[in-house]
Amino acid sequence: MAILHRATLVPTKMELLAAWLPDQDWSDGSAEAPTPVAAYRFDDPAGQVGIESHLVEVGGRTFHVPVTYRGAPLDGVQTGLVGTLEHSVLGTRWVYDAVVDPVYLAEVARVIREADTQVDLVVETPAGPERREQTMGVRGSGGTVPDHARVVVVRKPSTPASAGGPALTGTWPGRTVETVLVHLA
Repeated sequence: MAILHRATLVPTKMELLAAWLPDQDWSDGSAEAPTPVAAYRFDDPAGQVGIESHLVEVGGRTFHVPVTYRGAPLDGVQTGLVGTLEHSVLGTRWVYDAVVDPVYLAEVARVIREADTQVDLVVETPAGPERREQTMGVRGSGGTVPDHARVVVVRKPSTPASAGGPALTGTWPGRTVETVLVHLA
């Protein structure tokens, strides 16, 4: 279960992605601001790293952007920093492209291997916890996964679920056909 806080973020997640996305070789270089389509979350078993994947639309294209949120810089990683943001409850968060974060890589591989799904979302409010509705659905395919399997994030999801191997698939508003988001190679 992902515990979410009612918080102010500066910059917002979309502002942070808007500054970072145009420089990514897979993003087509559009400077248009991303529009959120849907998102899903996984839990860090240690409870230290936020794991959230965004589907955003930029220039008529849908992009899959998994990120991690950390309370300190990721040791030994020189690339993949999306930026930092100020969270009114948690303080400074270092936001990484999840493909460089070992916590994300291990968790998405586990979700795929165990045919698991995203976590429930619970928002902490003054009146107590409130469940938040999911904006999309994802699920792992299960199956045998070699120990040396490499996580491949599909940045431009458009392929119906037939990755030819273990995969994470999803559906979201406007896309009711299961579509590959991540696969193991």
